[in-house]
Amino acid sequence: MATVPSHYLRLPHLINQNYSLSLKPHSTRITFPASSWPARAMSKTEEEASISPRLEQENFELTTAEEDIRRRDREETKESKSLKDTWRKIQGEDNWAGLMDPMDPVLRSELIRYGEMAQACYDAFDFDPFSRYCGSCRFTRRHLFESLGILDSGYEVARYLYATSNINLPNFFSKSRWSKVWSKNANWMGYVAVSDDEEATRGRLGRRDIAIAWRGTVTRLEWIADLKDYLKPVSGNGIRCSDPAVKVESGFLDLYTDKDTSCKFSKFSAREQVLTEVKRLVERYGDEEGEDLSITVTGHSLGGALAVLSAYDVAEMGLNRTRKGKLIPVTVFTYGGPRVGNIRFKERIEKLGVKVLRVVNQHDVVAKSPGLFLNERAPHALMKLAGGLPWCYCHVGEKLPLDHQNSPFLKPTVDLSTAHNLEALLHLLDGYHGKGKRFVLSSGRDPALVNKASDFLKDHFMVPPYWRQDANKGMIKSSDGRWIQPDRIRAEDHHAPDIHLLLSQLHNHPS
Repeated sequence: MATVPSHYLRLPHLINQNYSLSLKPHSTRITFPASSWPARAMSKTEEEASISPRLEQENFELTTAEEDIRRRDREETKESKSLKDTWRKIQGEDNWAGLMDPMDPVLRSELIRYGEMAQACYDAFDFDPFSRYCGSCRFTRRHLFESLGILDSGYEVARYLYATSNINLPNFFSKSRWSKVWSKNANWMGYVAVSDDEEATRGRLGRRDIAIAWRGTVTRLEWIADLKDYLKPVSGNGIRCSDPAVKVESGFLDLYTDKDTSCKFSKFSAREQVLTEVKRLVERYGDEEGEDLSITVTGHSLGGALAVLSAYDVAEMGLNRTRKGKLIPVTVFTYGGPRVGNIRFKERIEKLGVKVLRVVNQHDVVAKSPGLFLNERAPHALMKLAGGLPWCYCHVGEKLPLDHQNSPFLKPTVDLSTAHNLEALLHLLDGYHGKGKRFVLSSGRDPALVNKASDFLKDHFMVPPYWRQDANKGMIKSSDGRWIQPDRIRAEDHHAPDIHLLLSQLHNHPS
């Protein structure tokens, strides 16, 4: 069966289950099942007379929907050409100057797309303590996007990322209540993906893209209480940096660099996993004739902190240079991300050329943490004087501030967890056109997604809160008729067989 383009999946639910819908470019064909017609053959006149007013109305609505699809088709074709021509600006070549107010439609589309890559980390994560696979990904990496209904992502998942829970952020990890589990000390953290040949050479991107997506917390905001809220040198955890004054929050650094050699999933740190995979992919694609390469890192919440930290590390290690010396742009898109390091960290990441764009809800407390008092908003002289203190933080990159109270779809609540919701941020991006401009949805992205794991939509839209459910909570019927949890972990989702070799090369890699 042919892959259905994503814009067709947004067709409103105008057809009831008695009809089948065949979707092809610029065409909508309705096929009525034989059971819906009388047994004897009807003349054309009788046939037309038998159509009910309801069907006539649906046909009218379908015609309208078809025209809407065609219009979006034209817009997306236009946008695709624009992205191919301007992808370096969209990736932050000029720090997004002039692209956020008014909002550039291509930038908006890309921010939503990378945000959905981060959202996939939540949708695929097993956080059910009654599951023996709690803390893992529910799907194998080869079928991640397909299993989530993302049929035309244009990316292939190259590697899953894991971290150990032997750190000072216990509320970040989900653990099973089973005595025999897939891993006692590891959690699935995200993935590294690369755009496929079709997307890279003939698709909309205009280049080959290595995407790294990090998972945020799934336990609401309890992890903020776990922050020790003190800075430590990145060099103290083995990251190559000659300046001991470059510091980041200790919990983020430990999560990124710690490992548990007794666990087959976290015997290599998240850092080692991501760096070796980036190295492998850069060596494979970096010097392809006539093809550009980009590295894009994305994450929400605490995953946003890991996105900034890992992007900095990739650049610090010089992994964004090909064997022929070609520089690969490194871009970070974070959503509701906290501060990560001090002002020296900000200066260093800027010097390395890493571009960071932070999408935030201005009512979100996470984006204001840590460093509530000493941060980039303090007078420069004070920041310079207090720069050595272990709780003096500074945001990096550019900020795109959004306000959920501008959306007519969302409750004007100040609840901290809903203000931090990623699906809500993507909804706000879809309706944002610039400061002071009216909120109007642009892409047809379904607002019902906001309530997938929250209660944020206004009640009169009649979308139930927390509606996303796993079928039978993952239970299946075995051959003997018993309901069981199926085996899930596959050897291919462990570490790459050449990771030892790549690690040895990393140690000798020139910075």
